[in-house]
Amino acid sequence: QVQLVESGGGSVQAGGTLRLSCEVSELTYMCMGWFRQAPGKEREGVAIISGSGITNYVDSVKGRFIISRDNAKKIMYLQMNSLKVEESGIYTCAAKWGSCQSLRPADFDYWGQGTQVTVSS
Repeated sequence: QVQLVESGGGSVQAGGTLRLSCEVSELTYMCMGWFRQAPGKEREGVAIISGSGITNYVDSVKGRFIISRDNAKKIMYLQMNSLKVEESGIYTCAAKWGSCQSLRPADFDYWGQGTQVTVSS
């Protein structure tokens, strides 16, 4: 069973930055992703990264967020810059075996508990 634990959430003003971390019991070769869910909205994919470091982002965060991973330390990161109020929500990391092309939450098998991100105006 793959276990994931997020950290790094918190409160920040609009335009600010946060870095989320996700510690994983197994990381090598797995496709990893960050997802978020705002109140009253469905969970959406934010960014994914393959075992070899190939990344994909939802259009709304391109140029502002950076997903990365350290396979040796078994940690994945999400650097979030120029945060917007509407990006507040629960951010959760997830993992899956196999292909790493989809940002669909339903394609991921293992999930962390999530961390709250609040962006205020």
